[in-house]
Amino acid sequence: MTRPGRRAGETGDAAPPAEARETSGATTGLLLGFVRRHAGEAAVEEVLRRAGVSLSAARLADPSTWTSYDTRIRLFTAATEVLGDPGVMFRVGAESLRTGLNPSVVVLVRALGSPRQVYARLPRAVANFSTTSTMEVLEAGATSATLRYRLHEGHVHSRLDCDYARGLISMVPTVFGLAPAHVVHDECESTGATACVYHLSWDRRSRRPWRRRAEAGADPELVALRSQVRALQSAATDLVDGEDLDTVLPRIVERAAAAVLAPAYLLAVSSPHGGAPLVHSAGLDPAEVPGLAARLLAGADLGPGAVVADVASARRSHGRLAALGRAASGGLGDERAMLAAYAGHAAAALDLVLALEAARAEARRAGALLDLAHGLAEAADVTGICETVVRALPSIVGCGSAGVLLWDPAGAVLRTAACEGLGPAQEAALRAASLRAADVPELFGMLTDREPRVITATGGSAPMRDLLAALDLTDVVALPLLAGTTFLGVVTASWAAGESADALDREVLTRLRGAGDQASTALQKARLLETVRHQATHDALTGLPNRVLFRDRLVDELAATRPGGHVAVLFCDLDRFKAVNDGLGHAAGDELLRQVSARLRAAVRPGDTIGRLSGDEFAVLVPRLSAAAGADAVVARVAGAFTEPFRLDGIPVDVGTSTGVAVHSGAADEPRAVAERLLREADAAMYRHKHRARPPASAPRAAD
Repeated sequence: MTRPGRRAGETGDAAPPAEARETSGATTGLLLGFVRRHAGEAAVEEVLRRAGVSLSAARLADPSTWTSYDTRIRLFTAATEVLGDPGVMFRVGAESLRTGLNPSVVVLVRALGSPRQVYARLPRAVANFSTTSTMEVLEAGATSATLRYRLHEGHVHSRLDCDYARGLISMVPTVFGLAPAHVVHDECESTGATACVYHLSWDRRSRRPWRRRAEAGADPELVALRSQVRALQSAATDLVDGEDLDTVLPRIVERAAAAVLAPAYLLAVSSPHGGAPLVHSAGLDPAEVPGLAARLLAGADLGPGAVVADVASARRSHGRLAALGRAASGGLGDERAMLAAYAGHAAAALDLVLALEAARAEARRAGALLDLAHGLAEAADVTGICETVVRALPSIVGCGSAGVLLWDPAGAVLRTAACEGLGPAQEAALRAASLRAADVPELFGMLTDREPRVITATGGSAPMRDLLAALDLTDVVALPLLAGTTFLGVVTASWAAGESADALDREVLTRLRGAGDQASTALQKARLLETVRHQATHDALTGLPNRVLFRDRLVDELAATRPGGHVAVLFCDLDRFKAVNDGLGHAAGDELLRQVSARLRAAVRPGDTIGRLSGDEFAVLVPRLSAAAGADAVVARVAGAFTEPFRLDGIPVDVGTSTGVAVHSGAADEPRAVAERLLREADAAMYRHKHRARPPASAPRAAD
């Protein structure tokens, strides 16, 4: 059974051991109600203790709670002992109309018109109370009937069960204002007979006409109708109290027993978010539920014991609800009308819950959009922006996963910058993918018309089908990110199989476009800021770090240097640079500086930093040296970069360099102070080198 939602104020039991669904809570509820009225609550607790039943009295009185036949007989035995009355089970059955028999049963009985009609149909209703026995009508006349009751194999018959049955069937005429039936029970399974046989007789008319008017207020039908109205009102209140579908749907199944008694119930409603229907059941083998639910929604016949009602309101049809009896049973009468009345309350509750969920969803989306705006305002770079967007998209759009892919115009390729909602393997596959416009028609189309695309696992191009298969996705909405007419990339909302196949509508695209517009603006600003930052920290002519950035990187490397490590700074000043400017012009001087920066990049290690500090002064940061002498190799490579002449306007020009070196060894307690000292010492060493002759491949080193 799907775990029902707990009602407000109800105390839940610890999960009891699973037992067979053989006896309805209508029976156990009658018994405990009788004990409570005649001996009090303490007697009820004593009955439960003696019977060894872990369920609470409230649970046992719930019509949706079914217990085993063995539990039923243990409760009957315990009640007989606690009350000290061997005939108490007959009294429990005989007082059933006044002690809590399901109101819908009383109403159905009265609607049949006469005791004869009730007894004729009684075997069909027995399965709604118990699944361990079979009842047959051997004879049914105007004032008499003979019934045979046989317990199924595997169960030990108890005389107490017969006493309860005798009391219950004797009260049928009282529903019609007649005296109780006289029951003769000479053949009983408990004494060795093959079946229990009940001979009943009753009067056609009441022998107490002078009392009928005085007892009109206690008319069983009126009492049952009032109780049924109260039950429906209670069910409606209980359902409306549910705050979400996870609470309301199981509660609908749980409370269906108040309308129609049956061994099993099945509810199937369409999902408000699309995809597979929502199914809840009680009393069914889980393996049977999917097939039965599909047949229920398709309107197929579920068998003669099924009572089915549409769960529909004036606004929408939600699905269907079924009470499932044994194949041979059909109930006492028009149970469908009873279930339909309850299903109407269930539909109203679903309308309310769906409206509340829609309002909550809109509030969540509004909050997510606001959070997205705040997050984008605080994001420091393109990576932060992309990650902020993908985190917000599932809440805004209602998708299962999301991604941002940025366009690389130089390589004409789209690459993943951030994604959300994918497993590790799927995320790795997406980040490894490079989408080229020449290979992916959907991307080529977006580059051409700047319009979004809906891509499915079956309708996309071959590259996209392969990618969606690798990502375990079935549907993707891809929206181009634009800054004016400039294509920045793509933002995607995606769904896996069964998540929300029906959600790819205009509303989804509208939400995605709203998030995409914010992302485009943020990316445009981020790239502008990156340009400004680059200009503030890089030399415009050569693209090399300027003095500010060079100093910051030097401080960072010094702070990261461990004991035993070394950091070197090289200062390079061009020889004869003024002669180039004066003789060939400033344009040639600028070209010389660009060529020098290119040769220096080729001469140093990948982790080294080259900076243009001013005019014709360059510096090289050489971190992570294993020995101070390691700087000599870098000096040699730098000197070698100037052995070949530079070509300026087709003219070969020899330009040399003066280089000074400063090395720091070990950790730096004050990285900024050490950095300033290294720069000064390297600069001083460079000037000493410039003013004295030296071999081309060596340079003076400042003392540390």
